Amino acid sequence: MSVDLTASEALGLWHHVSLRQVQGDKRDLTLRQMAILLQIYLVPPPHTVRGLAATLGVTKPVITRALDTMGAMGLVDRVRDDIDRRNVVIKRTVAGALYLEKLGDLIRQQGRDLRL
Repeated sequence: MSVDLTASEALGLWHHVSLRQVQGDKRDLTLRQMAILLQIYLVPPPHTVRGLAATLGVTKPVITRALDTMGAMGLVDRVRDDIDRRNVVIKRTVAGALYLEKLGDLIRQQGRDLRL
């Protein structure tokens, strides 16, 4: 599927979605946290701190801090890998899936409103 937006329209969509997210949900995430969350939910597992750090090109402490925040919000869980106890595996949660489903619906709605 392709969406044909001008740069101005794309930025307007991002602006409206960001405003709605901040206004309507007390659990707004930083751009880095959102990128990590989307990586966890849109790319098939398994996900580890080490793997996320490599994919996003950041350090493991950056991922750990983001996961601390998202874990406190109930969006992800962390468990030790049973096979290699040095690895921490990131697990999806129902709350995280619902958060992103709501965000997806918001993006769709704002996209429709943009075209009106």
